[in-house]
Amino acid sequence: MGLSAAKQISKGGGRIIITGLNPERLNAAQQELGSDAVVLENDSGSPTTGTDLASQVEKIGRLDGLWLNAAIARIGPLEEITVPTYNQIMDINVRGPLLQLAALSALINDNGSIVVTASSSVYEGAAATSLYAASKGALLAAARSWASAVAHRGIRVNTLVPGPIATNFRSFLPDEAREGFESFVVNQVPLQRVGTSEEAAAVALFLLSNASSYVTGSQYAVDGGLIMQ
Repeated sequence: MGLSAAKQISKGGGRIIITGLNPERLNAAQQELGSDAVVLENDSGSPTTGTDLASQVEKIGRLDGLWLNAAIARIGPLEEITVPTYNQIMDINVRGPLLQLAALSALINDNGSIVVTASSSVYEGAAATSLYAASKGALLAAARSWASAVAHRGIRVNTLVPGPIATNFRSFLPDEAREGFESFVVNQVPLQRVGTSEEAAAVALFLLSNASSYVTGSQYAVDGGLIMQ
């Protein structure tokens, strides 16, 4: 989703900074986006993720928009949740965005925009996704508070709530398990299909743009009607 949005911004003449952790994917993204794009390695699970990112962004300039999109998922029975798994999910999905925004907020221009990626898992109540859903529920709550915290600067904060989107996000699952999980979810989607990364990115771009200048503290579901928000 992030790469799709970055491509659209770049095509429109905007300057972009993208982050990631996988060197191969970062290199591929640099090739796709061209030399004008700034591609940074940053680990959302690191305690220094925010300060590391801010120090790099300061060298480049200020931000008109920020999309907090990094996350991982782990699914499985409730009984299999362990302390290491809990820490990994919460560090990357919750602490990371919190620290990133804390460090980057001063670098966002007045009247800018922040988009936070949550998940339809928050509302689905699926037995296998309790930990992941909890992490994304925490972000939904945080985003509402962030919207209040930065409103005096005209900065807007909104949440993207993707449903089943065709990305590599569930690549950690074996093929059979992934296909079974996606089939189960798609069967509950009124539009009866998986969404594309471009469709999710289009909504994020709307929220990042001036077209949504009077929208803040809101949630936008991109889920084919799965949760009917």
